[in-house]
Amino acid sequence: MPYLQPVPADHSAPPPVTDTERGTGARPVPEQDPRVQWVATLPVIVAGAATIRPMGLSGRGLAVAALFAVNAASLLARRLPERRVPPRVALVWLTLGIVAAAALIGVSSSGTGYLFAFFLAGHIGYRLETRPALVLAGTCSLLCAAVLYLSPGPGEHPLTWAFGLATGVPVLVGIVNRTHRRAVGAAIEAAASAERAARAEARTAVLSERGRIARDVHDVLAHSLAGINMQLELADALIATGDMDKVREAHDKAHDLVKESLKQAQWTVHALREDTLPLLESLTAMLTSSGHPDALTVTGTVRELPAQAVQNLLRIAQEALTNAARHAPGEAVEVELAFAAASITLRVGNRPAPGKSGARPATGAGSGMGLIGMRERVALLGGTLTAGPVAEGPHRGDWQVEAVIPQ
Repeated sequence: MPYLQPVPADHSAPPPVTDTERGTGARPVPEQDPRVQWVATLPVIVAGAATIRPMGLSGRGLAVAALFAVNAASLLARRLPERRVPPRVALVWLTLGIVAAAALIGVSSSGTGYLFAFFLAGHIGYRLETRPALVLAGTCSLLCAAVLYLSPGPGEHPLTWAFGLATGVPVLVGIVNRTHRRAVGAAIEAAASAERAARAEARTAVLSERGRIARDVHDVLAHSLAGINMQLELADALIATGDMDKVREAHDKAHDLVKESLKQAQWTVHALREDTLPLLESLTAMLTSSGHPDALTVTGTVRELPAQAVQNLLRIAQEALTNAARHAPGEAVEVELAFAAASITLRVGNRPAPGKSGARPATGAGSGMGLIGMRERVALLGGTLTAGPVAEGPHRGDWQVEAVIPQ
């Protein structure tokens, strides 16, 4: 006797949940290497300390030293993360920085104080939005040009006012860097969103598949175990009466239910192991195993169906054949599969047992999912299901189950 192998557990295991899905934070956007900023900032400060003159503790030298300290602090503040500095605070800080840079150019008599203006203008484009960045950079150019134009001594400032206008140009480099960074951030966020959506879809598919597996296993085990248990309880009750013939009859029925349950379980496991079952071949094999090898009739143009439609049609056919074998054992069974342009129809009919009318209870011991379960399966596909005795025609009095699924 063939044995059943369990469905591997890893087929139903959900994908791991990532930190992004848990909401612990978005993926970080690559930023400029801090070491690059230090390499660019520290030499400017060191060069300024070595070249800017006069610098002292009194008079003009004290003013130069104070402005130098303000400029150095403004330049070092570039290392502050954007999320920790509100836009208004950044605007005030950078405005004070360029004013201090222009003042340093005007107060000092020599040195590289103009470098502070260049580097601050570049960071203005990186830190602020485009419009305020251009306005502030233009202000920086005008201030530096005015300071150089109005410098007191002809020999103190070899730089011309045109050079002062150029101090705001690096803002364009900052704007380009900011635009590139935001584009990279948007791409990373889009990729993260797509990944979250894909994982959510995969999780939903896994849960849906688990539900389908649970429904299929329940359909097989619930009615089988209930019927076997009922027959065994009946046999136990009959033993006390001494009627061994009825005990053997109950035992035989329980044995038949076990064989039928194994057959249904094999079909269920086979369906779970296959992505797409061949409808005609599977239906033919099902009829052959149930003792009706020539019962299938196919009309219309055969075409491939979605896996969900195939699986549900096979389960409906399996339930209908099981009920036919239970309520009318040994009677003829006819199965028709009709392919129409906009639908596919499955009909399973059987002659009633001798001495019985076509009427049949909707559910009963060992009836599996019954009519309710079959209707649920057809409803998932947007179709309809009817079941009952045929009222007219050559098959009048036969019991028939008809499932119509739109395609």
